[in-house]
Amino acid sequence: MNIKEITEYLVDFQHREFPSLIKRDLEIKETKKIISIIGPRRAGKTYFIYQSMEEMLKDMKRENLIYLNFEDTRLLGITFKDIKEIIKLQWKLYPNSMKKLVVFIDEPQNIKNWEHAVRSLYDEGFKIFLTGSSSKLLSKEIASSLRGRTLSYLLMPFSFREVLKLKKFECSFNKLSSKERSLLDYYLDNYIKLGGFPEILIEEDKQTQIKILKEYLDLIVYRDVVERYNLKNTKLIQWLIKCLIASFSKEFSVHKTYLTLKSQGIKVSKNTLYTYVSLLEDSLFAFFIPSFSQSQRKKGFSINKVYINDIGFVNLLEVSTDRGKRMENIVFLELQRRKSPLTSIFYWKNVQKEEVDFVIKEGQKLKQLIQVCYDISDLNTKKREFRALFKASKELKCNNLLIITEDKEGEEVIEKKKIKFIPLWKWLLIDSFKNKK
Repeated sequence: MNIKEITEYLVDFQHREFPSLIKRDLEIKETKKIISIIGPRRAGKTYFIYQSMEEMLKDMKRENLIYLNFEDTRLLGITFKDIKEIIKLQWKLYPNSMKKLVVFIDEPQNIKNWEHAVRSLYDEGFKIFLTGSSSKLLSKEIASSLRGRTLSYLLMPFSFREVLKLKKFECSFNKLSSKERSLLDYYLDNYIKLGGFPEILIEEDKQTQIKILKEYLDLIVYRDVVERYNLKNTKLIQWLIKCLIASFSKEFSVHKTYLTLKSQGIKVSKNTLYTYVSLLEDSLFAFFIPSFSQSQRKKGFSINKVYINDIGFVNLLEVSTDRGKRMENIVFLELQRRKSPLTSIFYWKNVQKEEVDFVIKEGQKLKQLIQVCYDISDLNTKKREFRALFKASKELKCNNLLIITEDKEGEEVIEKKKIKFIPLWKWLLIDSFKNKK
């Protein structure tokens, strides 16, 4: 470990000014456990940590905070045993920090056996925050090594509520003027087209936006997948990413993908495909939800639907610009933000290929069935959406039925079943109504 470089790193942090911050909606509960913040690259995890630091600085000094970013070149070559030595160096530089030191560690999975150092620090009484772009920081994987000492939170790109904060748009959502509603529609339209990556939302030039998104994909491919897992077949990873983007808000079959590659004379095993898809899921680029079935056996054989971590990536490919599918992907991401530890998200599909976009389960209870539909005014579309909802409602014995639309709001009772309609913008802002009447 290079003492001179590490000292420079620690001193630089003490003098670094925090950037201008948009307060994120993610709330971290006070706890004595290790806090793990995971999310896609460039979703704003580091800024969220700065936000947490600013809150802490109301009650403590800057020297009581230490931030270790293991993607900083000055920390290259650090081993898990060196982490404690860095803590000692902090104490030497700032003796008052010995009384209380809060440790922030970014991308710890870049350090082999990092969890041993974290567990040791935790057992000594340090308050610890971890951030990373790998789902392996989630409780399922981390629990075995840190034995239930952690609580994990998912930070996604900006929600629509956070976009409005960024744009400094404030109003009474229940009493919108025509000008405010037009501006709200404009921001929503941009959100559906561009997604929620903070840097993209700030940038106004379209070509630069595309260039930034392309760089994000390269980071996912090379840093989160190829380098992290020492993979050789980079072309296959790139091809899979394009397939997942092209399949957003649709079913994605690894078996069909395998057959497609085979028909093109590309030799790759099905197991390799499953592994690579799993790695892209681990990098938080893609999310997969299964079809709902009461049978555990059928669940194991179901084809999953895929959603990508930000709708902006669709702009990199010449794929369908279907607004309804974009809306569905946005709704899924919002469901991810709102889900509790007991929430599970599925979709429903019967043998007639009729489909309900989302089945929300809370513990053992089915909570809600949700359809996302752009143009519910079309009679054929309305019949199709209703028919699927009715059949799913009867089969699953769930009567909480919701259709998220472009602009329709209200309720309809058909065949003794009540269906609620809500515009996408209002559903995305639904938590705001608790505070703004």
